[in-house]
Amino acid sequence: MKDSLVTIFGGGGFLGRQVAQALMARGARVRIAQRDLASAVKVKPLGALGQTQFVAADIRKPATVERAIVGSDIVINLVGILSGDFEAFHHQGAAHVAQAVAAANVRALVHVSAIGADVDSPSAYGRSKAAGEAAVRAAFPGATILRPSIIFGPEDQFLNRFARIIGSAPVIPVIGGTTRFQPVYVGDVADAIANAAEQPEMHGGKIYEVAGPQVMTMKEINAWIAKTIGRDKPVVDVPGGVASLLAMLPGGPITRDQLAMLGRDNVAAPGAQGLDALGVAPTPLGAVADKWMVRYRKHGRFAGRVRA
Repeated sequence: MKDSLVTIFGGGGFLGRQVAQALMARGARVRIAQRDLASAVKVKPLGALGQTQFVAADIRKPATVERAIVGSDIVINLVGILSGDFEAFHHQGAAHVAQAVAAANVRALVHVSAIGADVDSPSAYGRSKAAGEAAVRAAFPGATILRPSIIFGPEDQFLNRFARIIGSAPVIPVIGGTTRFQPVYVGDVADAIANAAEQPEMHGGKIYEVAGPQVMTMKEINAWIAKTIGRDKPVVDVPGGVASLLAMLPGGPITRDQLAMLGRDNVAAPGAQGLDALGVAPTPLGAVADKWMVRYRKHGRFAGRVRA
């Protein structure tokens, strides 16, 4: 890995910054390929002088992908969206990256998909992720594919989003309360990606379902957040009909596709290889989340600790 050039598509995002840091700690040179380079500047101080490079690239445009990977030893594709043109980013964009990697004889490709990738998924998100995986494997059979569950960390849009709602609402409204998740720590996912990139001879051509050590329902997750930030409020299930109406509102709290995703559990399949197979010990939610969730307590860091 030392001195290898690793190009990360989407390297300036929440997960990307963690992946870049994990790679640079191993001595790799990291090229961040991003549509909006302004969003990637946080990566620069994470490495040593001259260890990072930035290039504008849009995986929907093959020519920009080809330019971005010139000279690369390893390519990682982290690009994903939660709303918008899933087909363009998750399927066609993934295909463009894999095809360019194959044409350039790059040594290794790591593609990040998602648990729930399925051609028969009720959501366009899940179907597009499955189509992207198929396109990647067709173009570059030796690619390593990681499917994470919901990723949590200091800058996530998962725990932090719910904590903000819980802090301001008189009750805790929960959509899809019985849907199960297996939240996985962003640092663990980053280490898993780095390990896969560093050892393509061991991990290439395989699919890993990357999930945390705890299975929790949406209602349990919200209750855990409330307890962690010291907000003792009733948890209220939002009826399916009301949730459907909310999903129809422009700018509403949930989209129709996200509501469809909540119709299925987001947990690793029985027998699937996961973090352990990638040499990473899963981190429990409670072991790290308190470090940043503390700011949502009524008096922030000056509030008394919540006892279990």
